Amino acid sequence: QVQLVESGGGLVQAGGSLSLSCAASGSILSANAMAWYRQAPGKQRELVATITRGGNTNYADSAKGRFTISRDNDKNTVYLQMNRLKPEDTGVYYCNVNIRSPVRSRDYNYWGQGTQVTVSS
Repeated sequence: QVQLVESGGGLVQAGGSLSLSCAASGSILSANAMAWYRQAPGKQRELVATITRGGNTNYADSAKGRFTISRDNDKNTVYLQMNRLKPEDTGVYYCNVNIRSPVRSRDYNYWGQGTQVTVSS
């Protein structure tokens, strides 16, 4: 079993910053790709940023230049630093981690519980 625990988020004024983290624990051989998604009210969940185990990153156009995804492989943790936040960044943010299990070295995808980010104008 693997658990993902998210922390961070909250309420911030437009132009402010927030930092999210997501720690994976449990039966983990290694954490592969990690990502952050968000879901605004009434909208579909969308990809915000991804990072490979080697540190290669990709961002949604809306996040480029403002958000930074990073990870600590020793701690199986992924982070999202969000700067210059806008009201349209409001939503529930979910981490997504692909985990290699020590059992038969199979890969599984896990989601965090979600954390609310609210940006006021």
